[in-house]
Amino acid sequence: MPFRFGPLETGLILVIVLIVFGAGKLPQVGSSFGKAIREFRKETAKEHVGGAKPPEFGRRG
Repeated sequence: MPFRFGPLETGLILVIVLIVFGAGKLPQVGSSFGKAIREFRKETAKEHVGGAKPPEFGRRG
């Protein structure tokens, strides 16, 4: 049976993150995480060759 995240598990993880990083550091952690994801997307788009459009992350269509 695969492990699934429900609302209880998600809440527990958020509480642990809040305790570890503190409320003041959460915006910095979120910003760093966002920058890392943007950089990852940019690098994967550079590696995509052949004239086809690179995949759109998070969008359906």
